[in-house]
Amino acid sequence: MPLQTFRYAACGGFNTVVDISLFFISYNYIFEKQPLYFPNIHLTVSPHIAAFLVGFAVTFPIGFYLSRYVVFQKTAVRKREQLGKYFTVVLFCLILNYGFLKLFVEVFRWYPTPSKILTTVFVVAFSYFSQKNFTFKSDDEESMD
Repeated sequence: MPLQTFRYAACGGFNTVVDISLFFISYNYIFEKQPLYFPNIHLTVSPHIAAFLVGFAVTFPIGFYLSRYVVFQKTAVRKREQLGKYFTVVLFCLILNYGFLKLFVEVFRWYPTPSKILTTVFVVAFSYFSQKNFTFKSDDEESMD
């Protein structure tokens, strides 16, 4: 296994454990499986989506710094540009997470935590290839094209 792939798996694994743990704790103990109401703006957020957003708020910055400084150390892209690209990929990951969670929990009626775990499998695969080939592409990879 290439060192970069190992680092991605280790860092991503850590961040995934943090994400799923925060999801479980938020869903079961903070939101107590109840919808979150915002009466001023007439908005109701389902507890699994609210829990997903809590995890995202914590794991987004952790994921960026681990990717930048541990996984993809050799890169041709400046930090500010990387952050913009990273945010773009993460935005797509947000959309995928939201869509899969809605599908699995609200359409298929699966339990939220296993749904989050399955969703994570799909999103991690998308994220790795996107981050490797877009956000943190190195000079070495560009010269191979």
